[in-house]
Amino acid sequence: MAIRKSKKTTPAVETPVAVEAVTETASETPVASEPVEAHVESAASETPVAESTGPKTLSIDIGGSGVKLMVLDENGTPLTERARQDTPQPAKPQPIVDVIVALANSQTVGFDRISVGFPGVVHDGVVYTAPNLDPDWRGYDLAGTLSQVLGKPARVANDADVQGFGAIEGKGLELVLTLGTGLGSALFIDGRLVPNLELAHHPFRKGCTYEEQLGRAALDKAGKKKWNKRVRKAIELLAAIINHRALYIGGGNAKKLEGELPTNVRTVSNEAGILGGIALWRY
Repeated sequence: MAIRKSKKTTPAVETPVAVEAVTETASETPVASEPVEAHVESAASETPVAESTGPKTLSIDIGGSGVKLMVLDENGTPLTERARQDTPQPAKPQPIVDVIVALANSQTVGFDRISVGFPGVVHDGVVYTAPNLDPDWRGYDLAGTLSQVLGKPARVANDADVQGFGAIEGKGLELVLTLGTGLGSALFIDGRLVPNLELAHHPFRKGCTYEEQLGRAALDKAGKKKWNKRVRKAIELLAAIINHRALYIGGGNAKKLEGELPTNVRTVSNEAGILGGIALWRY
């Protein structure tokens, strides 16, 4: 990942130097181009805690079906309940930014910085691929845009990478798969991310990719029973290829897995995609 910074005095940004990020480029609070109603729902197992004194992070998870966010304290503990809105269709950049602004304005706690999990390849806060959203995302400076419209520094990473940060133990080789609209993947070595691992578009079986066989469209077409068999085949194949110590399976469709899993495989809450956002500010 890489850090990208820009000064508050101008919307322009400086050359990136480390993890996906930019700093504050505007101080005005924006208004979405069209009204968007935010839906707030309970996301944590505990009631939101009192405000802390450290930096607070607005953590955002952009998905093919929904945009979710909440505010976290410096330790990654939720300070607000989760707010969610369906992903606009078509899922172009500006409508999604408008949803984020509306959801951010619905939060009852202020924030100092922004983390985003995005379903595609991201470099220096700029989107390179968004196969399950819209072609208009290619080349879009999401970190710079959010920093400008929300007036806070922003960092953006692949959504599976962010979910992984919220799930892993930080020991040895750990693999993360997310089963949702598409398929996400992330690999960690002793808690350090190997960025932008894209298993989704690699060949899997019968001339199809992992995403074509395991994404939401495949689940709807093949049915839960056949889809579960495919997931188990993928687990077996990836174990032979990567030899990971542990595999974590998240995403909205992880709850549709049935039967016992191998001892080194477990499902994780979809909320890890938000809670992991705090990790983008640790480096």
